[in-house]
Amino acid sequence: MSARTKARKRALDVLYAADVRGDSQEAALEAESLRAAARPERSSSWPYAREIVQGVIDHAGEIDRLIADHSTSWPIDRMPAVDRAILRVAVWEARFNDEVPVGVAIDEAVELAKELSTDDSPKFVNGLLTAIAKDPATA
Repeated sequence: MSARTKARKRALDVLYAADVRGDSQEAALEAESLRAAARPERSSSWPYAREIVQGVIDHAGEIDRLIADHSTSWPIDRMPAVDRAILRVAVWEARFNDEVPVGVAIDEAVELAKELSTDDSPKFVNGLLTAIAKDPATA
C-alpha cells in the first residue's frame, strides 16, 4: 500500500471518527496530531493525512454542497458516515489538490468504499464522484 493510500485511509479515519462521535473535525485533527507525535513509526502517512483533513475542514461548505447537489439518491445526512468521509476526502483531492488526478481520487475512493462500506457503496461513490467531475460548474 502506497504512502498516499495509507494517508487517505488515516484521513478517512479522522473524519469518520469525528462524524460518528459528534466531535468537530478540528478537535479530531488535533487529537490525531497528538497521537501522531507519540507514534513516530507511523509518521510517513501523517503529513498528507493532515493536509487532507485540514483541506476538508477549510472547504467543508463547498465540499458538502457539491456532494449534496450531485447526490440523486441520498441526502448527505442520510448517507452512511463512512461514505460521507470517503466522499469528502475524494472531493477535496479532486477539486482542491492539483497534485492528484481526478481519476486517481475517484479510484482510491471506490477502493476505500469496497474495503470499508456496504456492497452498494462503491457504485454509489463512483457515480457521485464521476457526476461531480463531469459537471462543468465544478471544474
